[in-house]
Amino acid sequence: MSEQFEVTRLIAADRAEIFALLCSPEGHVAIDSSGMLQSSDGDPVRAVGDEFVVHMDRESLNDLPMGKYDVRVIITGFDDGRWIEWTIAGTVRPPLDHRYGYRLETVDEGTRVTSYYDWSRVHEKMRGRFPIIPEAGIRATLGILARTVE
Repeated sequence: MSEQFEVTRLIAADRAEIFALLCSPEGHVAIDSSGMLQSSDGDPVRAVGDEFVVHMDRESLNDLPMGKYDVRVIITGFDDGRWIEWTIAGTVRPPLDHRYGYRLETVDEGTRVTSYYDWSRVHEKMRGRFPIIPEAGIRATLGILARTVE
């Protein structure tokens, strides 16, 4: 089984507008399809190593009895206007190091947005719990992103 997947969607909006939303802590909450992201604290990110906090509610997935908790979103990849990637640090130690990201490409019709989820770095003892967010959830988040910026 693959340890990553990606979903692409054409969005009729400017790449810079989409990227600004993806750099914003509030933007992550606004487009989340899982229901886990409740609110956030922090400034928009601009570089690898930048961080913000997201207040989570795992009851939305109903898979683990974690309730409400916080995670730090840590930017692991950044190319201004084109690519953003992050991992999270939360309650699990050591951090799992699963990565989420977006690649953006300007096209005639707007922006081609590719969202991906990669859990290949997760320790093999934990991989049976992945993916936490199914491919359909990533696809739904792209739908919410499109609705938000179009």
